[in-house]
Amino acid sequence: MDPTFVERHWHDLPHLNHLRAQGAFAPLATTIPPQSPVAWSTFITGLDPAGHGIFDFVHRNPNTHELYLSTDKTIEPRFNLPLGPYELPLGHSRVESLRRGEAFWQTLAEHGIPVTIVRIPSNYPPLAYGKELAGMGTPDLRGTQGTFTFFTNDVLETSHAVPGGLIRRTGMSSGHTDLTLEGPPNPLRRDHAYASVTLTLDVDPQRPVARLQLGERLTVIQQGEWSDWLTADFPLLPHVVSVRGMFRVFAKQLHPLVELYVSPINIDPQTPALPISAPPSFARGMGRFYTLGIAEDTSALRQGVFDMPEFLAQSRLVLRDERKLLDDSLADYREGFLFFYFSTVDQNSHMLFGKHDDELLEFYRNVDDAIGEVMRLQPDADLIVMSDHGFSTFDRAVNLNTWLLEQGLLTVDRKGAIDWARTKAYAVGLNAFYLSGADRNDVRERLLALRDNGRAPIEAVTDVHAAPTGPDLVIGYAPGYRASWGAAVGEVEDQVFADNTDAWIADHCIDAAAVPGVLFTSRGIAAGPNPSLKTLSGTILRLYGQAR
Repeated sequence: MDPTFVERHWHDLPHLNHLRAQGAFAPLATTIPPQSPVAWSTFITGLDPAGHGIFDFVHRNPNTHELYLSTDKTIEPRFNLPLGPYELPLGHSRVESLRRGEAFWQTLAEHGIPVTIVRIPSNYPPLAYGKELAGMGTPDLRGTQGTFTFFTNDVLETSHAVPGGLIRRTGMSSGHTDLTLEGPPNPLRRDHAYASVTLTLDVDPQRPVARLQLGERLTVIQQGEWSDWLTADFPLLPHVVSVRGMFRVFAKQLHPLVELYVSPINIDPQTPALPISAPPSFARGMGRFYTLGIAEDTSALRQGVFDMPEFLAQSRLVLRDERKLLDDSLADYREGFLFFYFSTVDQNSHMLFGKHDDELLEFYRNVDDAIGEVMRLQPDADLIVMSDHGFSTFDRAVNLNTWLLEQGLLTVDRKGAIDWARTKAYAVGLNAFYLSGADRNDVRERLLALRDNGRAPIEAVTDVHAAPTGPDLVIGYAPGYRASWGAAVGEVEDQVFADNTDAWIADHCIDAAAVPGVLFTSRGIAAGPNPSLKTLSGTILRLYGQAR
């Protein structure tokens, strides 16, 4: 939630405006860098990135330069029993958080204060304090941050992978086809082949309606319609072990072509294959909902599978699930601390901010309405509304590795890959910059002197001293600029600067001073003259008579 956007729309956000009038409103200083996993980890622990150990969406192994997700890792059993094409693990795999530090609600829970944490980002797997439901960081059943499948019988299309999804070309015979839906990589097989199920599709020859069959379940869906949640049991060891997931289907087109979108396979909260809540019964009591940490399918819009109205419709489904989760949480609330997170403002801002403000305002207004319901049901509660960052447009993409190549500080081999032995500096992630022999002050001066048609694309370069995990420098891009998608994974592209032609038109991974979050507090909550994410958890603890 962006403070400047809010200030332009007070009339449309009456409950936030009322909260401001009776309490306080201020920009909330974010972290360096202002990335969601970094910022939420700071809010959770009250620590800087050097303290909690999360510096970017991705980190790199300093020895191999291999990239890995910064927030968590899966630890497999040490020993397996070979059995033909299978390997039976002698023990259980587990997911481990890489965030250091103590969550502020742990302090509350240890002092007997009831705690409910619903979908706070960067808390996967959830901690075992009070009741917790995991949010951003929760994978789909494939172990990714979201992989859709798009089936089509268009003869001009081929089966291939795209960022965030799979395109699958299918044949049709008399309106009938069997669709192979891939689930998780099978941990019991040596080749880790994907477990799959067959989804049967029969299209009416005259009308834009179809029948889906999965096992014994039949579902009728019309063109332009979304199915409800469908469950599937993906076999790992035939007739012995399977894992259940759930998905939704969108019939984009049924005539004259078939175009069928299948959502990422979400973890089923009724029979969770991965730890999404603590205790597990907490998730089971909430029905079925999007459990994927980032549920709005921005990848489908970016890849042209969704058009804008279809993306907005899918976002509304996510928002509907979130509102039900909030209503259930409020119905169960009696005392203590309740945290609830809405994702739809953030994810829709990436696709709408600065160009589709009327559509974005719809999601702000829906959250405002939810805040009004909280105020109506809990008029005496202390209420804080906050966001971890604001937003800016993303007009120009920057690849600092290409610039470093021009500067003679980075070397590539004959295949175009970075030659680590001869490279003195490189960029990986959206803001992280690493030195490997280059002079820190010299590089900082060159970065700040960089120009794009006379404009300075970098406004701040911040020192970090947290080896070996952390970067050496954090790049604070100017509003309108951001690291290119290729630069984020360490690629060297053709150009240093390029126009952003992606559907992802706005971002916040820039200079932290340019994208503060918001802070609203009800009457009597003192957050200080310059509130920040780092100090906000301390403000909450003081409300309960606690301190770190």
